[in-house]
Amino acid sequence: MSPAPSLIRSRRYLADRDVWHAAMVSVVALVLSGGLVFLGYLVHVWRVAWSSPRRPARPMVVLVFGQRLEQDRPGEDYRHRLAAALRLARAALAERLLLLGGFSGGTISEADAGHRWLCRHGLPARVPVELEHESTDSLENLRHARELLGGGEPARPLPPVALLTSRYHLARCLLLARRLGFAGQPLAAEPRLRLTPRLLRLLLLESAYLMWIDLGVRWARLIGHGRMAARIG
Repeated sequence: MSPAPSLIRSRRYLADRDVWHAAMVSVVALVLSGGLVFLGYLVHVWRVAWSSPRRPARPMVVLVFGQRLEQDRPGEDYRHRLAAALRLARAALAERLLLLGGFSGGTISEADAGHRWLCRHGLPARVPVELEHESTDSLENLRHARELLGGGEPARPLPPVALLTSRYHLARCLLLARRLGFAGQPLAAEPRLRLTPRLLRLLLLESAYLMWIDLGVRWARLIGHGRMAARIG
C-alpha cells in the first residue's frame, strides 16, 4: 500500500532545506523577542477569526477550502464550510463556487466529497461549480485556484474572491491569498468564535504556522533568496 498524500507531504517538508531555514529564522525571532513576536501573530489570528463576516457585501467568486476527509466524507469543520457555501449560493451571493482540495488519504478528493455533499443538500443548479483536485495544502489550494481563475494566463487579472473556511484557518488563507495576488475577503464558516480547548490549540498552531511562513518569506526577500520565498509562501 502506498503512503497517504499527507505523509508524503510531511516527508517532503522535513527534507526541504528552505523549510528548515525558515523554521530557524522563526526560532531566532522568537528567542530574541522573548516570545512577543509569537504573541503578535496570535493576536492577529484571533482578531481575524473573531471579526470576519459570514456574508460578502456583494456576489463574489467563493473559494471553499477543503479538509482531510473521514472515511471519504467531510468532517465537522468541512461540513460547516460547505453549509456556509450552500447558504451563500441560495442567497445569490456566490457567483461561482470553487471547491479546493485534493486527495488526503481517501479514494476521492476533498473537492469531490464536498461537491457530493452540496448536491445532496440542494445546491441550486444555477450556481457554477468548479473542482480543484490537485492540492495538498492551503498554499497549493490557492496556487491552483489562481491558475483556474486566471485561465492559465499570468497577466490576466484575478476576480475578487471570498475565502471561505473555518475561523481559525482564515488568517493563514488571507495572508497566502494576498501574497499570490488575490483581492480576497475572508468569510467565516461558523456563526461565532467559541473558545474551547480544541479551538485554542488550533489557534496556537495557526499562529506558529503564520509566523513561520511570514517571517520566512520576509527573511528570504531580505537576503535575496528567491527560491525560499517562492517555496514557503
